[in-house]
Amino acid sequence: MQYDVIIIGGGIVGLATALHLKQQKPALKVLLLEKEKQLAQHQTGHNSGVIHSGIYYKPNSLKAQNCLRGYRQLLDFCQTHQIAHEICGKVIVATDAKELPALENVFQRGQENGLEGLKKLNAEQIKEYEPHVTGIQGIFVPQTGIVDYMQVSLKYAALFSQLGGEIHTNEKVLDIASNKAKPEVFTTKTSYQAQLVINCAGLYSDKIASYTVKNLDTRIIPFRGEYFELKPEKQYLVKHLVYPVPDPSFPFLGVHFTRMIQGGIEAGPNAVFAFRKEGYTRTSINLQELWGSVAWKGFRKVAAKYWRTGLGEMYRSFSKAAFTKALQRLVPEIQEDDLVPAGAGVRAQACDKTGGLLDDFKIIEDGLAIHVLNAPSPAATSSLSIGQSVAEMALKRF
Repeated sequence: MQYDVIIIGGGIVGLATALHLKQQKPALKVLLLEKEKQLAQHQTGHNSGVIHSGIYYKPNSLKAQNCLRGYRQLLDFCQTHQIAHEICGKVIVATDAKELPALENVFQRGQENGLEGLKKLNAEQIKEYEPHVTGIQGIFVPQTGIVDYMQVSLKYAALFSQLGGEIHTNEKVLDIASNKAKPEVFTTKTSYQAQLVINCAGLYSDKIASYTVKNLDTRIIPFRGEYFELKPEKQYLVKHLVYPVPDPSFPFLGVHFTRMIQGGIEAGPNAVFAFRKEGYTRTSINLQELWGSVAWKGFRKVAAKYWRTGLGEMYRSFSKAAFTKALQRLVPEIQEDDLVPAGAGVRAQACDKTGGLLDDFKIIEDGLAIHVLNAPSPAATSSLSIGQSVAEMALKRF
């Protein structure tokens, strides 16, 4: 079976890429392969649903460029297709004087990225937005919103199918023959030939990339993010989204409060090294995948650099009291029994050989394939922009 393009991975980025390809060149024969029985079951399906504004990202980085463009595209898409969403705004809160330089840096980045209406808040002004939040300074970000990314993804899939694209679920890619002029993709069911392969496999993007790229310098390290939900009677404690000041040296945003589009308030996540790529629970272990992470030179350097942070995250994973204490920095009234265990997600965090946790999107290409190797948050917000960029890279070959 022959196709022009085969896309591996049925998450939000793979689906957005597929949709853009068919929209820009309807005659292309495009196949999307997904190993699960249903689409968007991993990073997309476990997403907290935040529409990110782009305030955090280094100006002119791929994250900044794609988040800012993707934000506008996503809102237009949701309005066009009547997908429920809300631009509710968020407050970023400093609770310690040591955080003020980082808070100012976030504000400056927001301005450089063109965000309008950002407002610096003093302690009293924070209370005007969030009466139950305590901080010494803050920023109100009016652009931040919420949506259900599963609904967005399924709409991408429906539109792609309507344009003649093919989606095969429950079909795992086992190998890509790279010794031919055209790539041949082998799956659990059959094999396919294509002019080009696009790898959007998320947590397994490094494994897929290794089929065509020798001596790949990037490895996906899985980090589990665990959540609680506020009991219904305590949801009045949070009105917007409430975030701490992020650690500038660590590519995670810290435990925070997120309103959900379907109702309720999530609290979390932490960032715990997962013992398998799809390790959604503490007891989920895959020894081969665990060894693949631990044996990676870059990960060992990360562990040596961040071991104190890592132990703290692990402690919060096992101690509800410690998790509650972290949340109390923002909302002191929160008590342990206000929190109900909720779901977890696993973030595909790329790590290079030098021990760097990549803080930007990473897309590479060779003669046979385009590989989306690092697309963590804000990839869902940015999905239409990333999909457009990857589709444009692909179409240069046709």
